[in-house]
Amino acid sequence: MTSRLAMHAALIMLAMVASARAQQQTLAISEIAPGVFMHQGRIALMSSDNDGAIANIGVVIGDRAVAVIDTGGSVREGRQLLASIRAHTNKPIRYVINTHGHPDHMFGNAAFVADGTEFVGHMRLPQALAVRGQYYLDAFRRSMGDALIDDVRIVPPTRLVDGELVLDLGGRTLIVKAWPTAHSDSDVTVFDTATKTLFAGDLVFLRHIPVLDGSIQAWLKLLDDLAALPAERVVPGHGPVSDWPQALAAERRYLETLASGIQKDVIDGKPIAEATKHAAEAERGKWELFDDYNVRNATAAYSQFEWE
Repeated sequence: MTSRLAMHAALIMLAMVASARAQQQTLAISEIAPGVFMHQGRIALMSSDNDGAIANIGVVIGDRAVAVIDTGGSVREGRQLLASIRAHTNKPIRYVINTHGHPDHMFGNAAFVADGTEFVGHMRLPQALAVRGQYYLDAFRRSMGDALIDDVRIVPPTRLVDGELVLDLGGRTLIVKAWPTAHSDSDVTVFDTATKTLFAGDLVFLRHIPVLDGSIQAWLKLLDDLAALPAERVVPGHGPVSDWPQALAAERRYLETLASGIQKDVIDGKPIAEATKHAAEAERGKWELFDDYNVRNATAAYSQFEWE
């Protein structure tokens, strides 16, 4: 009887913890520059345990309006973000900018669907979401569960970026820049001219191993152009806010190591299974989630070099 009571008490405690987490009203955001806020996501895989809250999120508050840069990995996270914004300002949220179409950055969009809010994204983002959106919903339902995924809607951009788009928040200007295929096929960055803060999305990773869903060759070529942006600090897609452009060094090293090794293996005729097994092994220990993504990155790189 005692063991049954103990088990019953443990189950009640677990339910209370889960309920408390679900009912949490706000998301932790910190001011990294005047009027510029950031939520730093966990370095982890999306799961029901973390509500999908693994990506960095930005908020910029102007004199007349607010812009949100990415909305998180679930509607629950998006709602908590909205509550946090409302704790700081009642100004209208005029823009939600998705840096690309991966679920950890845009599954929270539905929390911001309201009159007057424009969703901003790369000109190729609607097509990317049309092709992959349902797959993302099905795949993450398995890992995150119905409770988190049932509320998710794939919300495409209503304002597309081809080249650069200037957004006026009143007293401060954001420059949204669309990039060629690199990390993904629909990457944009957001630059706050007032504080020289760059929101780089997943074009920049720190601590979290870079994830390749585009072109490794193009990503490497793009890094010099990215480094030339006149920023003082960067909010990466994953990892801590850091000085710019020094923050690019580790990512550049990883991508160069991976690319040079895989390219040599392709030239030497090494089979893909052998080439990817120990790819970029020198980088092990320098990145979190290395074993979760490195072989996948190497496989994508091998396929690209194979067809050169």
